Parts: sequence; structure tokens; C-alpha cells
Amino acid sequence: MKAPALLAALLLLPASVAPSGEAVSAGPVALKTAASSPAATTGAGPAAPRPSWDWPLFPRPEVLRAFDPPDRPWMSGHRGVDLGATHDGVPVTSPEAGTVSFVGVVVDRPVITIDHGNGLRSSFEPVESDLAAGTVVAKGYAIGTLLPGHCGSLACVHWGVRRGDEYVNPLEFVVDLRPSILLPLTGPP
Repeated sequence: MKAPALLAALLLLPASVAPSGEAVSAGPVALKTAASSPAATTGAGPAAPRPSWDWPLFPRPEVLRAFDPPDRPWMSGHRGVDLGATHDGVPVTSPEAGTVSFVGVVVDRPVITIDHGNGLRSSFEPVESDLAAGTVVAKGYAIGTLLPGHCGSLACVHWGVRRGDEYVNPLEFVVDLRPSILLPLTGPP
């Protein structure tokens, strides 16, 4: 493969190809994630969250609709992600340990919210749950059952995460979204 084509192919690789901090040798360049760059280890700039939560559906779901926050809090947008499920009725699990802070209906959908501490809360809809507010749940614990209706004929759950009053991308907790950095290999090509 010619060098420009190889470089273009490497630029298109997602950061999730290699685990955080590992280099992947691919011809004249090495692909490293931002966590392995000097800026990430010396404190230059804010540290990106490291994915440590689990997916709320099994097997790992397809993202049917991405996070698309509004420019202003009162404007329209998509304040979470829609995750495809194998079928309606599957268990939805807590992506991280926490305490149930809300179980009820919002507008016309059943919603459950888990407070994970440090200002982080996850909400899931349409999810039917027998849990009550105040119930402590472990990471991976089944918090309810997916009901139909959110994505039309497709089975899906809407997962939103808030840090304080700000909606954040739920995928940052399960996937490494940091940019990849291309570094030259040492020595001649």
C-alpha cells in the first residue's frame, strides 16, 4: 500500500481499534490514543473521562441515534442516545453502581433514573421497573424491562446522562471517544 493511502486508512480508524495507551504498528506510522500522549500524562489540558461503565443492554447495542445536544437548554436536540435492542422485553441494566432516584412516567413513557454519585445520573426510557426510589443497585444489575414504542417498530432504549444539570454524551462512559494521534515510528521508513 502506498504511503498516502496507508496514512488515509489510518486516519479513518476509530480510536477504539486499540485499547487506551497501546500503539498499533501499521507501516510508517504508529497509532496511539490521546491517553498515551505526553499532554495526557503531564496534565496539559483537561483529562477526558475514561470509559469504565458497562453498556445497559446485552449484547453490545448498536447506536441508532447519536447524542445531539441543543445549543441552548431550551432548544430542541437529542439529549442522550438511542440504543438498539435485540427485542422488546429485554432487561436493561445499570451501567454503573448507584441508587435509584426516580421511577415513574414522564409525559407518556416509563422512566427510571439512577444516581451514580459525583453529580452523575443515568435515565432510561421506556423502561418498566419494579424498583423504588432509594434502592441501591450494583453495576450490571437489571433495573427494568424495555417496553416498545420509543423507536417506532425498532426495539430501543433511550439512555441519557446528566452531570449536574448538563446533559453529557452517555457514550463517553462506555467507549473511548478521545481522538487518535498519529506519531512517526522511530528509525527510517
